[in-house]
Amino acid sequence: MKRLLGFAAIAAAIGCAPAHAQFTDGIIKIGVMNDMSGLYADLTGPGSVVAAQMAVEDSGAAAKGLKVEVVGADHQNKPDIGSNVVRQWIDRDKVDVIVDVPTSSVALAVTEIVKEKNKVFLVSGAAASDLTGAKCSPNTIHWTYDTWALANGTGNAIVKTGGDTWFFLTADYAFGHALERDTAAVVEKNGGKVLGKVRHPFPGTDFSSFLLQAQTSKAKIIGLANAGGDTINSIKQAAEFGITKGGQNLAGLLVFISDVKALGLPIAQGLIFTEAWYWDMNDTNRAFAKKFAERNKGIYPSMIHAGVYSAVTHYLKAVSDLKSDGDGKAVVAKMKAMPTDDKLMGKGTVRADGRKIHPMYLFEVKKPQESKGPWDLYKLRATIPADQAFRPIGEGKCPLVGG
Repeated sequence: MKRLLGFAAIAAAIGCAPAHAQFTDGIIKIGVMNDMSGLYADLTGPGSVVAAQMAVEDSGAAAKGLKVEVVGADHQNKPDIGSNVVRQWIDRDKVDVIVDVPTSSVALAVTEIVKEKNKVFLVSGAAASDLTGAKCSPNTIHWTYDTWALANGTGNAIVKTGGDTWFFLTADYAFGHALERDTAAVVEKNGGKVLGKVRHPFPGTDFSSFLLQAQTSKAKIIGLANAGGDTINSIKQAAEFGITKGGQNLAGLLVFISDVKALGLPIAQGLIFTEAWYWDMNDTNRAFAKKFAERNKGIYPSMIHAGVYSAVTHYLKAVSDLKSDGDGKAVVAKMKAMPTDDKLMGKGTVRADGRKIHPMYLFEVKKPQESKGPWDLYKLRATIPADQAFRPIGEGKCPLVGG
């Protein structure tokens, strides 16, 4: 609780609510919670607050007579801290919707609280596909990506090009376990074999013993089922040990633009990974990225930031149509009934299990000589169509799905 952010008071307050609208305290309150200062700060952090504010500003809320406030908090990647923040936000501060929340262990705790309190949870940062599987909730939408989509995109591509034996280096918490599980299933479905796995503490610093185990396995692919600083350090230490020079390849199962930037192209070149959004794919994305970077210390947006913008945009459309934000289940039901359409992630849908559906993209990190600027880091290898990008609804075991 001590980190309820120095900038928790950051707010975008727009217009005045009309008398007939039933908004809590006359204000729509959006709470952006994530890792503001640690392992995941660059890929979520303060940038997600900026993204939410930009969505509010672009939403036309003022013209609709809506008053909207955005606040932020640091959960420090700890479920107990995240749970306490969310309860305080809802009970004391009248926050209506929780947004972002990377670190799947935190997100799984938050989804239960939000369901109990009948508010709304829009997940952009967390990855565990269980959020639309056995742990799905009528109050939660999983927006940007998940472990099934990452495994399906990256795992499929690598196995089909000869990477048929794997060893997993896995962050020892809910996200890492889910990513390892979903990727192993893809590998084995395509005729590959998992030769072993090792789980490292979260967060980790010294990966040497784990990498040596992976090296000893002689697996063609070392799958990094971790993220952020853990992925960066794993790749750096693998390079120091000369692992890839021995014929083994690394698979970054969750890679963000901030990771590639931190690694540098000489080390990161050739990495293949799956993402939901990239700033340099069209003019609209480029314009957004430039404006975002001006407000985020020159750092370009990740797919999580784009997902926050997209999710908040759709949420505001739904509460505007309902003229109320009080009943979280009703708001989520409205969001599922309305097609999604925003300038960053385009047109899509939200399924009954709470899974937001859109294309995913397979990228490769450019070689240094291919890059034309400091953030020109990716080249597109393949587009995964929306109807293939995410787990089929019947396979998730979500209790909200009939039949």
